[in-house]
Amino acid sequence: MLRSKKNVSLKLSGLVAASLVSLLASAQTITKEQNSLLLSAKQGSVIDLPGFLPVKDLPEIKYEKVVLPGPQFIISDDPEYIRIPEGIALQENVVPGSVRLYVYNVNGVKEPAKTDRKITAVIKNNGKSDMHIRMLKYSSQKPSANYFQIGKQGLADFFASEGDTKIRTVKPGEVVSIDQKLEKNIVKYDELVHGFYEFVIDQPAQISILQTDLKTAGPVALKRIKSVIPTSHNNAGRGLFGVSNYEVNTAGVFDTKNGISEIIVADGSRDQWVTGREGSSGAQAKLAGNYGVMYNVNMKWKSSDGKGLALITWNSRSGDNKWCNGMAATMVMSKGKFDAGIVKLPSDKLTTKGAPEAILVQVFPPAANGEEQTINFTYSPPGASCLPTPLIFVPVDITQVK
Repeated sequence: MLRSKKNVSLKLSGLVAASLVSLLASAQTITKEQNSLLLSAKQGSVIDLPGFLPVKDLPEIKYEKVVLPGPQFIISDDPEYIRIPEGIALQENVVPGSVRLYVYNVNGVKEPAKTDRKITAVIKNNGKSDMHIRMLKYSSQKPSANYFQIGKQGLADFFASEGDTKIRTVKPGEVVSIDQKLEKNIVKYDELVHGFYEFVIDQPAQISILQTDLKTAGPVALKRIKSVIPTSHNNAGRGLFGVSNYEVNTAGVFDTKNGISEIIVADGSRDQWVTGREGSSGAQAKLAGNYGVMYNVNMKWKSSDGKGLALITWNSRSGDNKWCNGMAATMVMSKGKFDAGIVKLPSDKLTTKGAPEAILVQVFPPAANGEEQTINFTYSPPGASCLPTPLIFVPVDITQVK
């Protein structure tokens, strides 16, 4: 409600009020100094934007989301901390075809003492013929208590991976390790095991993530473990999910004259969490965070006022709790001022903290003739970071170079 100097109230309709909020939000601007900073900063670097960040209620760039054909998707993150010395943290059956597997588990054994463990991934041929496995994408990190580094580098390695032409053969009923590095790793208490894989098989199979002692091979341990650890429902989740890839197309053509706007995915509200099934119980599973899901984004834009477009991101959850005090991500970005390719966010330090820190992802110059252009990028929710990580598009005056 607005009041005049004469204390006369004016009741606004819901439509008018919403328009006013949108108008005020779109009035968010950056200073000349910040404009110059965005234009002079290196790609992936952390920059300070006081007075601009933190920001709320920016106009949103609307989008349509389409499920793309993709692999069967398995994630193991519940329990995140495996508290017993030996146990199965995930067990899922898959059919012939492609499979994406995301392993995100921690050695949580501290009773009666903190103990070194092995966390590994194995696959059993459930078919009647030889099974052939070929790795399409491979990312395997050394266990560490530095979860942000593992999450950021894990995505970078996955994006960069070109797979392997080697084909492994598994006899019917045989169990083999998916990643030999996991078999050799020593996982100390509170260290994270982070593996991100995509492979193709030609027989039905069972995939298990398990924790055991250092001397026992994963396939051997699987034979003696009798049950799967119950879910805790406190982490991202675990199970087999049918959605692994999205195509995101923004509505219409974004014009720089309309001011600063943002795209938000993986927030659980605008963009719902994907669902699936948890193998040991048969219950519906929810992947809180959509970690491991790939968003292939296409955005059309133009500049009717001659401005360029800077893409930044920031840790919008830094004030929530101690688990959200840092953010680190990796994206695949189309060409702009900087070449197309993989971008670590940030690239000049481990994480970005909170406002007024932002990360410069890319700067897109306007077309000389004002024609439409298309921005393409691949985003996947970064492991170890709180979500969402807003993608903010800031019109910049490219004539103001610091």
